[in-house]
Amino acid sequence: MNAVQDLSFIELISHAHILVKLIMALLFAVSLISWTYIFRKVFALRAARRQTEQFERSFWAGGNLHTLHQSASSQRDQSGPLARIFEAGMGEFIKGKQASRDALDVGAVLDGARRAMRAAFHRELDMMDTHLNFLASVGSVSPYIGLLGTVWGIMNAFRGLASVQQATLATVAPGIAEALIATAIGLFAAIPAVVAYNRFTHDIDRLAIRFESFVEEFSNILQRQSR
Repeated sequence: MNAVQDLSFIELISHAHILVKLIMALLFAVSLISWTYIFRKVFALRAARRQTEQFERSFWAGGNLHTLHQSASSQRDQSGPLARIFEAGMGEFIKGKQASRDALDVGAVLDGARRAMRAAFHRELDMMDTHLNFLASVGSVSPYIGLLGTVWGIMNAFRGLASVQQATLATVAPGIAEALIATAIGLFAAIPAVVAYNRFTHDIDRLAIRFESFVEEFSNILQRQSR
């Protein structure tokens, strides 16, 4: 029973070298931050998909574009990314038509609306990409940080054997087990970060395709209306 207690998770961490403890604490902190960003991103992307679907239904229902623009402008923070892209393009189109007195400027008005939508599109993507680089870094670096703690712990374990006349498995096992915990914690931090990064990247790419398709379709609608 004592051997089991000595090799328990808590006991191994408490008896680890100070540097290994610092590495474990760093990995625990990084893992906690990663999970915080993961949950935030899950809710944010879920809301973005829901708001995008709601706006697409409203837009393709055939309502008045000016009314839809006023609604998107008045509820800009709650309207969703696609509604903000529409609001940027429609707002620029309205301003351009009011400022233009010459029919030859229609092309410039349409180009301005398209540029405004593209700028809004990139802003929305930049917001959705927030913290993804952190998850990617955690996924790629955490195993190596854990491995550093493992190597350092094993070195100390073998250095401790120098003062022992007869080394047995029971003598070596605790020190090696303490060291291997650092690698386990590194993998615990890295695996969810990698899975979440890949999933979020896929979801953002799908939303980006929908946004780009909308920009092209809405540009065609504005071109027909300006004739």
